Amino acid sequence: MTYGESLAALSDPTRRMVFESVARRPNSVSAIAEDLPVSRPAVSQHLKVLSDAGLVEVRAEGTRRIYSVRAAGIADLRAYLDQFWDDVMAGFAAEVRNMEGQRHD
Repeated sequence: MTYGESLAALSDPTRRMVFESVARRPNSVSAIAEDLPVSRPAVSQHLKVLSDAGLVEVRAEGTRRIYSVRAAGIADLRAYLDQFWDDVMAGFAAEVRNMEGQRHD
């Protein structure tokens, strides 16, 4: 999946809460719903979007389905965000040099 799909999936506040719950601890839909102000069917729908975006994966454990964070999906999103880090830090360093130059004038 692309970082765009990941960002779109995480743009919904409730879906972000579902994702954060799964990131803390792999769990079933029922267990995730217990900690959130949404129904089990709503959690299932949010997990489907997160799964389609490549951010979570599911495995069968007996009759339950356990959702967990998909490491490769997070790596793709992080790679997208990391590309900006060098530019941000270079801009910050330039601003500090500019401020220091103004103090000495």
